[in-house]
Amino acid sequence: MLILKGKPRDLGDGFMVSRLLPQIERRSIGPFVFFDHFGPVTFAPGQGVDVRPHPHIGLATVTYLFEGAQVHRDSLGSVQTITPGDVNWMTAGRGIVHSERTGPELRARGHLLHGIQSWVALPLSAEEVAPSFQHVGRTELPEWREGEVVLRIIAGHAYGRTSPAPVLSPTLYVDAMLGPGGTLPLPDDHEERGAFVVRGPVEIGGQILETGDMAVFEAGADGEFHARQAARVMILGGAPLDGHRHLWWNFVSSSKERIEQAKEDWRAQRLGQIAGETGFIPLPA
Repeated sequence: MLILKGKPRDLGDGFMVSRLLPQIERRSIGPFVFFDHFGPVTFAPGQGVDVRPHPHIGLATVTYLFEGAQVHRDSLGSVQTITPGDVNWMTAGRGIVHSERTGPELRARGHLLHGIQSWVALPLSAEEVAPSFQHVGRTELPEWREGEVVLRIIAGHAYGRTSPAPVLSPTLYVDAMLGPGGTLPLPDDHEERGAFVVRGPVEIGGQILETGDMAVFEAGADGEFHARQAARVMILGGAPLDGHRHLWWNFVSSSKERIEQAKEDWRAQRLGQIAGETGFIPLPA
């Protein structure tokens, strides 16, 4: 079992995240090529998140919150507030532009924000699909209790249930909330599997995983999570990538040339506009 520690990253204006993927030790787990954990962070009244318009290609972004809310806008015309337990699934495909901001009401009163932003690489056959956006509300996701454990399937399939999120390859993404004394077997129907500890500690395979740790399990390994106190674990993975992926800034592709084209498209503002927004994040130097 490999245990990854998050690397701090500043997304701008002092908004810090812990980056678990990619790292030198592990570039991906199943289709997941990027995994940021942010918060919990408290914003005073008048403050909030303002991630200005920026582009993506070749991936799907998956936003999932534990606390707070964010407003998603994109170049397709989508405007959607996400709240805890919902899923925002944005398929970038050949190119999309989006922003993520704190809504005016929440900003005015101040709030706590806590969540995960992850990216899944699209399969080779879908890297250039038309961009799309789908919001899946919490009540639409499979959720059930088994003893001291509450499970919610965010995307893909696990434990005999399937999320309605529009995955394009075999995917595993589960929110597992363990009460004191709770136990949960590691799902065995995906080749690559990992687990991120939102709140710990939890024990699996004789090792203790602390809050903020990400474990990467060997193919075919079995095990069972044990929680002596209340804990929360995100289980992720799926089928291995169907080839190498290049990551540069917000772009993911099997082709370096395609990423160079995306750079030029963003410089020339050819990837789309978001209605009502004029600012944008420029291409990094």
